[in-house]
Amino acid sequence: MRIIGLLGGMSAESTTLYYQAMNRLVRERLGGLHSAQLLMWSVDFAPIAEMQAQGAWEAAGEVLAQAAGRLEGAGAEAILICANTMHLVADQVQAAIGVPLIHIADATAAAVKAAGCSRPLLLATRFTMEKAFYRDRLRAQGVEAAVPDAADRDRLHAIIYDELCQGVVTQASKTDVLAMIEKAQACDSVIFGCTEVGLLLSPEDLALPVIDTALVHAQAAVDFALS
Repeated sequence: MRIIGLLGGMSAESTTLYYQAMNRLVRERLGGLHSAQLLMWSVDFAPIAEMQAQGAWEAAGEVLAQAAGRLEGAGAEAILICANTMHLVADQVQAAIGVPLIHIADATAAAVKAAGCSRPLLLATRFTMEKAFYRDRLRAQGVEAAVPDAADRDRLHAIIYDELCQGVVTQASKTDVLAMIEKAQACDSVIFGCTEVGLLLSPEDLALPVIDTALVHAQAAVDFALS
């Protein structure tokens, strides 16, 4: 089994989901007492979030690149950035290491297509919904993601940072996000494109197919680890 290095803490709430999911998936595949071989570097998210807000992406990328190098030095044979938004600096991180970086958008695109879909609604931070890095990578693989309108993007961004990343889950926010999905008449699926969205919604809440990016990313990592 290969060793996977997790770049976590962005936020710590969803990094916990990665750890649980990867260990569960390995146990399901191998049985018995098997679990995933993992190394983790969990950042302090507050400085990273401030860099995001200021548009200091290169500086944020350097923090992750250094951490990825430490994970590689400790024996990691592939790296996961346990967040969607910070894949904006994925190329910078990959350039700093000699092992593969398993990209969350690639895992997401594959899962959308496996569900027989091509026009998902992307629910994510404002950075992930509005900047080109994520939707362009999906598009290159035949997935054309739509996003909520500007007011809903602002509301969703606030829910993620002010609530979910801090472990706060409210019925009011769930109702608001379900209303956003209801508006997306032309979409054939929903991407939980922030790794915290699965804390607020579950696939059972929706009639459309759901791609939870944290889970499909964890699956891709386990596939690599056991290949």
